[in-house]
Amino acid sequence: MEDKHADGITFRINAPVATSTFIQLLYSSTLAERRPVEDRACIDSMLTNSNLVVSAWQGDELVGIARSVTDFHYACYLSDLAVASSQQKGGIGRKLLALTQQQLGPHCKLILISAPDANRYYPALGFTHNDRCWVMNPEQVIAAEKPA
Repeated sequence: MEDKHADGITFRINAPVATSTFIQLLYSSTLAERRPVEDRACIDSMLTNSNLVVSAWQGDELVGIARSVTDFHYACYLSDLAVASSQQKGGIGRKLLALTQQQLGPHCKLILISAPDANRYYPALGFTHNDRCWVMNPEQVIAAEKPA
């Protein structure tokens, strides 16, 4: 699906995105600070294994992306929402999220972990804060035994 807007931005659902193009957007959006951009194989796998990718293009330039992993019916984990800094505050992120949500079933929750600077952005869109999120970094392992 392709959706063109008067401002010259074209939105696409599950259109191919080259790894180098994605990395370039991560840098231009400041999301590269929290993504393994130096590990091209990892970034490539992040794209390849996502089953819902909504992208925003200005001509041939990727200016925004919403990358998710979902079952389409119960939970959609939005792994990345990135908009080029030069394009922020123009509604691209909001449209990426709306198009992502439109691909989901009527009972599917949209779940994400916010970048620190974006904590004020999501409530304005209707997201509610949930303090029950838990994260385990890759260098940590599941405790083998129940603590005493």
